[in-house]
Amino acid sequence: MMIPPKVTARAFERLAEIGASAQGKALRVAVEGGGCSGFQYEIDLDDPKDDDLILEGSGEKVVVDSVSLPFLTDAVIDFSEELIGARFVIENPNASSSCGCGVSFSM
Repeated sequence: MMIPPKVTARAFERLAEIGASAQGKALRVAVEGGGCSGFQYEIDLDDPKDDDLILEGSGEKVVVDSVSLPFLTDAVIDFSEELIGARFVIENPNASSSCGCGVSFSM
């Protein structure tokens, strides 16, 4: 059984701060081929599509397309603020390794 990804309250709060829903947008989390480890995350604001999994909280939406969903089983989508910058991050238990930047991974 596939466990859908989870979104932290901190990630939904950040989406509210940037006004994603007010713009009619959702945070899209996708997995594409490429990057230094084989796969990479694509994270941007986008319009929800009919076949997306929609995760909602605090009036905001995070969407994952059906092709990316198996790669994100049981993953956690979070928002991190560190000295080097602030960004949405993916904690993915399916990734066997990742690159130093955290954007690319292998399975």
